[in-house]
Amino acid sequence: MKPVLILAHQIPEHPAYLTTWLKSNNVSYQLFNAGKNQEFPTSIEPYSALAVMGGGMSANDPLLSNRQAEILILQSMYRDIPVIGHCLGGQLMAKALGGKITTSFQPEIGWQEIRYIDNPSTTEWFGTNPTDTVIHWHYETFSIPTGANLLATSYACQNQAFSVGKHLAMQFHIEIDEAKAVAWTEDIDPKWESAINTYNSVQNKEQIINDIPKYIDKHKSTANSIYTNWLKTTDWSELIKN
Repeated sequence: MKPVLILAHQIPEHPAYLTTWLKSNNVSYQLFNAGKNQEFPTSIEPYSALAVMGGGMSANDPLLSNRQAEILILQSMYRDIPVIGHCLGGQLMAKALGGKITTSFQPEIGWQEIRYIDNPSTTEWFGTNPTDTVIHWHYETFSIPTGANLLATSYACQNQAFSVGKHLAMQFHIEIDEAKAVAWTEDIDPKWESAINTYNSVQNKEQIINDIPKYIDKHKSTANSIYTNWLKTTDWSELIKN
């Protein structure tokens, strides 16, 4: 069976729980990381699905990796190969589909509440009892492309997730695990420090770490629902545990 293609943009933005989930379900994958000077593949044909991870750059930045990711997103959607985008990955999906990437009403960093839109697509993707708190690290947001369905929202960032058929874009980091959440907090960023003192949607290091035990299990459970739905139309669906 064809492997899943994972695109990472920076070394710290590794797939974390996504690869844990893929391995636990015996799904093979290939990971390319632009932070390691790895150019992304030029064709989606050898792959069964596409996952695009986050990164500290803007989707608007004139980077080769951004444009390569957009091309693969469009190739996938044209060929009916399922795509999932995490934070920057979701923004690149929106941009590829004609959406706009702009500064968010408020940045979101750390564990923040989310509200799901009541429609069948939301339940299909997130399950019947999804987490009401997800983890973020972003200053920008995407608009909802024409023809897409808004699935989730929050006070600080109106557009949290959208779907187009079998494809899902998220503003948050459903791939997070304990180790990655802790590693995030070790990056001392003056922009983050300034935001902590300005916005109630930005947590400090201690808050992020202390809230991991409170939210991580249900966060992973929701990730299980999302990733299962993402691959349900691929050859891997028969192997994935429900």
